[in-house]
Amino acid sequence: MGFCTRRRVLRPLSATMQSMNEAKTGRSWLTEAKQDISQWSASMPKNADNERIDWHWVMSLDLEHGIGAAKSQGIDLIAVLNAADTTFSSTSEKTDPMQDSVLSVQQLHNLLKKDLAVRDRLESIIAQCNTTFMTDFDRLIASYRLPRALAYANRRLCDEIAVLRRIGVAMGLWTIAEERRERVIVPVLQSVAGAESLVNLNDIQDRTAQIVNGRAERRAAEREQKRASDYAMSRANLSGVTSPGGSKVFDYGSLGSAGGSADSAEAAQDRRLADYKKSDWRDAYLPGRDVDTVMGIDIETTGTDPARVYIIDAGFEFMNMISPRPAGEPAGYRYEQDYYETGDAYGQARLSFGVPAQNALLGNPLILDLTGIDVRDRASADFRLFDEWPEAQIGLLQRLEQQPYVAHNARFEHSFFMLNVAGYAESYRAGNITIIDTLPMSRRWDEGSIPDDEHPHGNNTLDAYAKRQGALDASKSERHLGLEDTHIMLVAMKHHLGVLHAEGRGPWGAGGRPGNGGKRCGKRW
Repeated sequence: MGFCTRRRVLRPLSATMQSMNEAKTGRSWLTEAKQDISQWSASMPKNADNERIDWHWVMSLDLEHGIGAAKSQGIDLIAVLNAADTTFSSTSEKTDPMQDSVLSVQQLHNLLKKDLAVRDRLESIIAQCNTTFMTDFDRLIASYRLPRALAYANRRLCDEIAVLRRIGVAMGLWTIAEERRERVIVPVLQSVAGAESLVNLNDIQDRTAQIVNGRAERRAAEREQKRASDYAMSRANLSGVTSPGGSKVFDYGSLGSAGGSADSAEAAQDRRLADYKKSDWRDAYLPGRDVDTVMGIDIETTGTDPARVYIIDAGFEFMNMISPRPAGEPAGYRYEQDYYETGDAYGQARLSFGVPAQNALLGNPLILDLTGIDVRDRASADFRLFDEWPEAQIGLLQRLEQQPYVAHNARFEHSFFMLNVAGYAESYRAGNITIIDTLPMSRRWDEGSIPDDEHPHGNNTLDAYAKRQGALDASKSERHLGLEDTHIMLVAMKHHLGVLHAEGRGPWGAGGRPGNGGKRCGKRW
């Protein structure tokens, strides 16, 4: 793929205009997104695993109509699964998986193997896009629509993979067990007795854990190498002013390691508390002392990876942290939890979204148990998919730009908006969006969150934070619906800020910031 010249600084359309253009073109924007490959190839030659990207291969992908092997061959996997369920459940005897199946065992194996290979390759590209886009200070990359298009196609590919796995279960070839592999949980295929020789499971196992854990280990090694280098420089006394001989300025974590004696439990807890209160990257999301009108938002999704799963519920509302509630706003909003009081909240909205048919077919017991949302009911025309609904994206983006938005563990919402909301990434990079997170408020400014044996990393769930701040009764639980969770979050935040103000802590203490605070990119062009 040709490389664009670095002399030319591209001026992007406004975020809202970009969203409106996509609203007019339907799904054709997915094909048009590949026009941006020349920009990306110039700035991102390698993926997240430091491997060269074949941008010609990316150009060959049919993002608009589907990149799954079965999809490209016109195979109706829903019909195949229904047929397999009927065939293999209609008799109590063990049935030969080769007999009467719409797909042969080898076909099933080959489809799954190809899909997994494509997903691994594609996700390593998506994983690198955020860093490349945010560090593109010359603005050679005008738009984030290509990563959004890749994620759109990847979600449907993941659905196809899940259906293929379920077909194998229905054919009596394997069972599926969810197993934790360090940082991630992955589905593991296990042969059914008598079917071991029919299919090779080794090359159709999920490699997500291997990839993610390997990537994390490489990054940790790089950080450790930098720490060792910095410490060596300090010991060599290369700078007599900033790093005198023997200084611990660059010694990351050697405290307590010398001598080899075991620490007492009390000393270990003291060190854990000291580490817990250290300033870190999360502090950028803390509010400032002048923050007033905010928009709280919470989303519910079918999983945790924004490149693989769908947004199915979003709720938002507004609240003023300083000024009175607007007099003209309707009062008495009724939440699903009827014991929630409207209080100072206003402008409440709840949005429900759908999932594709393949995703709905398989169901999602975990999300059903957590939220009460049954994705099997979300494939009808009554529920539009959020990543196929530009008008909903436009409306959300316009609201997110008007004032700071607040979320609990806001990086979660931010990651989904980056890969789902047309124009969000561009607006965020341009400095038009400010993000405040109540999780670091809990961690830094709520003494009730400190680590203990039950919560070694601190108790900073929304449920715990809301209860400590009086926003949720101790006998109740977080609802795990967008609007309801948003409400208790904002009530907790306002109460917490009031306490901090009265005590001269937090934004009003040492290190507190004026203004709105929150995470916001500076405009660089």
